[in-house]
Amino acid sequence: MRFTFRCLDPVADAALLHGWVTQPYASFWGMLGGGVDDVMAEYAKIQASGHHHALLGLDGGVPAFLMEEYLPGSSPLAAVYPVQPGDRGMHLLVAPPSSGPEPGYTAAVMDAVLARLFTEPGVQRIVVEPDARNTKIHVLNQRFGFRPAGIVTLPDKEALLSFCSRTDYLAARSPLPVAAPESTARTPITPGALP
Repeated sequence: MRFTFRCLDPVADAALLHGWVTQPYASFWGMLGGGVDDVMAEYAKIQASGHHHALLGLDGGVPAFLMEEYLPGSSPLAAVYPVQPGDRGMHLLVAPPSSGPEPGYTAAVMDAVLARLFTEPGVQRIVVEPDARNTKIHVLNQRFGFRPAGIVTLPDKEALLSFCSRTDYLAARSPLPVAAPESTARTPITPGALP
């Protein structure tokens, strides 16, 4: 496997994450004006929640993306759709590219994240709620089998609620090109804001 994952350390990783979430392309993440202490506090809260968890994705041992997984029933989503057993929420932020873009990199990251989530026992469907204005992530989500369910109002945004079943993911995944294994350059995506 090209990518590996490790648990995010809110203290040790705060400066790294701050450099990612304050980039203009990460505007939908909702932390453009935050400081390192704000990032540390946000991720300490996430890691202590018991229902929301952050991981760093590593490419050759180098931090390359942030993924968050959460239980929709313990999030603001519980008020806007009927949560089903086996639903798992997901957020994704790819690090700023260190050099020119690598075709297929973001798709490879998304594939690794979804594959990881679907290997967890009991996970049947992935739920995402990116900002409704974030057209780049909508395209990527649809490429991986997410089906839009409509615009919902969350405390921090108008979001496009979308779902991806295991069957839809596997069907969408089969024709995907594979990214070159040795490059560390990254093409950023614009993620949804934190719930």
